[in-house]
Amino acid sequence: MFLNYFALGVLIFVFLVIFYGIIILHDIPYLIAKSRNHPHADAIHVAGWVSLFTLHVIWPFLWIWATLYRPERGWGMQNQHDAFVQLQHRVAELEQKLADKPFSPEE
Repeated sequence: MFLNYFALGVLIFVFLVIFYGIIILHDIPYLIAKSRNHPHADAIHVAGWVSLFTLHVIWPFLWIWATLYRPERGWGMQNQHDAFVQLQHRVAELEQKLADKPFSPEE
């Protein structure tokens, strides 16, 4: 008789651990976003709850969304304009070099 109650207690314990584990798991992207002062932290939190109903299909995308933003550099795309300007300058220099040198098919 004792083993029946013990087994029932173990089953209830395992059920509760799995239930609360899934709820805590869905909240990880929100905690990451909150710690990074993400501007869309509330949206990530709501999407985390929605992911419970979609069997966590969107959860990896929430993780990526939460980790993309960093407070010190934002989305990390500020230097793109500078790199583009440098690339344009290098292309212009190469075009100038090609324009100065006459083309000869023997080379």
